[in-house]
Amino acid sequence: MTPPPALHLSGQAKIGDTPIFGPLVMEAPAGQWTCLLGPSGVGKSTLLRLFAGLGDEVTFEGTFGAGDGAPLEGRVALMAQGDLLMPWLDVTANVTLGARLRGAEVARDRALGILDWVGLSDHAAKRPDELSGGQRQRVALARTLMEDRPVVLLDEPFSALDARSRARMQDLSAELLAGRTVLHVTHDVAEAARLGQVVLVMTGDGMSMAEPPCAQVPRTYDAPGTLAFQGALLRQLMEAQ
Repeated sequence: MTPPPALHLSGQAKIGDTPIFGPLVMEAPAGQWTCLLGPSGVGKSTLLRLFAGLGDEVTFEGTFGAGDGAPLEGRVALMAQGDLLMPWLDVTANVTLGARLRGAEVARDRALGILDWVGLSDHAAKRPDELSGGQRQRVALARTLMEDRPVVLLDEPFSALDARSRARMQDLSAELLAGRTVLHVTHDVAEAARLGQVVLVMTGDGMSMAEPPCAQVPRTYDAPGTLAFQGALLRQLMEAQ
């Protein structure tokens, strides 16, 4: 994997005549996990779509991109809220879908190795409807890892899971995505308190930074520092415009 770049954005966005966000400034440091919190409707997912190259409907005034100045194209993987698995494909075929769509060689052995990392080696030949919600999200994570991009964008990927599955996916993702530049949109203050090396709060007034505890991520969910930070984030969101 090539060294991960930082991400930066400065400007404002609209769709048609409707303002979406900004003006604001955002920085996500290279090789760190940045959590982006904020009320619904402030444009968090739109911001993520711009970095993913999926914002064709968005009119953006300003600058955004990688901190090293090189194009982001080909260096970004997106893991969405839904697992987006193809129901007619087995787990292995879903994990290798990106290569197949690009007409590239399918590295089946590597895919099986990644499935072993995420604890799904025994499910490689199953279809998505044979898996639990947590297992489906692990397939989605494996597909993201298969792309092997230095920048990973996460758009509320664990929000549909029960609390135990969500905590396990947080632990697994923190381990397997370590060293990459991760920008993670979430509404869950507990998740941001566990995972964020950098935590940003986006509101209608712009972007602000919240100082997380010094503990290594993923932080222990019931540690006093984690709980205190979780409370501080919730208070900041409750007071936001």
